[in-house]
Amino acid sequence: MKKLFLFILMTISSYFTIAQDSINVRKQKKEEKKQRINAIAKQEEEGVIVYKKHLAGGIKLTNDGAGLFGEIARARSVEKALLFQLEITERKHTKEEKLQNDYSPTAPVIYGKINYFYPVKLGVQVQKLLGNKGNKNGVSLSFNYGGGISLGLLRPYLVEVDKGNGNYEFVGYNSPDSNYFLNGPIVGGPTFSEGWGKMKITPGIYAKTGLRFDYGKYNEMINGLEIGATAEFYSKKVPQMIIVKQYQYFLGAYVTLVFGRRK
Repeated sequence: MKKLFLFILMTISSYFTIAQDSINVRKQKKEEKKQRINAIAKQEEEGVIVYKKHLAGGIKLTNDGAGLFGEIARARSVEKALLFQLEITERKHTKEEKLQNDYSPTAPVIYGKINYFYPVKLGVQVQKLLGNKGNKNGVSLSFNYGGGISLGLLRPYLVEVDKGNGNYEFVGYNSPDSNYFLNGPIVGGPTFSEGWGKMKITPGIYAKTGLRFDYGKYNEMINGLEIGATAEFYSKKVPQMIIVKQYQYFLGAYVTLVFGRRK
């Protein structure tokens, strides 16, 4: 009987010990969570941006076109991150001029245009924080630099011509009917659906650097403006227009509106 009593006593004692340890562990985790929340709240109030990753996108305006971009960031520290980026733009030649046919409700024509030029860029940038927010309603400043590969998509520019006897066709500069492309009679320009099946790719590389201003009211949100410059080099000259000089390299400036969320 005495042994049974001691066994029951030891069992009860062990139970309360385990229960107390469990309570202590929960209290410790709760306290650690509270400290993390307080630290984040303090950083938020002071304007310090702390995150593990972010997802962002936006609209990019260049000196010779426009496009869209997206990025995924991985933070390395409070002051440094890697930005994995994808963007597509349309680059237009400075000599382009739209001409409208006053006698036909067709698309306008850019005489002499050979190809649409769509650089598709996939690359990585390093983002270095230069100045954090003075408070949660302030502005942070970052310096971004990097580069990657650029795939120059060349979509042929096709014009609609009148071949006589009610025969209307879309022809391009490098087609067997290139004489119609140059001398007409041209009825109108291409529709959006023309030329995609005949697209070619000219590979290249690019480098990009810029300053990003983040004026988001809350640190988990990204609302910013980036200004910068790019340099692109392709494996061969890019034919955009007839007669005018063709280039393998392009220098440009850009402004990007950036929107996203941090985690």
